[in-house]
Amino acid sequence: MSSARGQATVEVVAFLPLTVVLAAAIFALLAARSASDQAAAAAQAGAMALLQDGDAAAAAREALPRKRRRDAVIRVRDRRISVTVPAPVPVAFLGDALDATSSASAGPEPAP
Repeated sequence: MSSARGQATVEVVAFLPLTVVLAAAIFALLAARSASDQAAAAAQAGAMALLQDGDAAAAAREALPRKRRRDAVIRVRDRRISVTVPAPVPVAFLGDALDATSSASAGPEPAP
């Protein structure tokens, strides 16, 4: 009976690191998905501001959650806005790979 308990303990210890890595991978994927949604919403808000002759960068930044505003990269060129939001992952080498970028266009320049 004690050898069976010892075997179970060894199995738990062997699978514990695998479980931790799997949980971290799932967390990273969910964080990347969240960053993607945030970038898309901010790009849309910026495009709507462009349509109303407003400040697209300010509108896009305002559409982001407070924690993401400082790290986001917002580029406005002509009538197109691009927003990059870094995924909030604790592992630094995965951060750049999981950054989310979304673009939106306000359409062609209106005729005078």
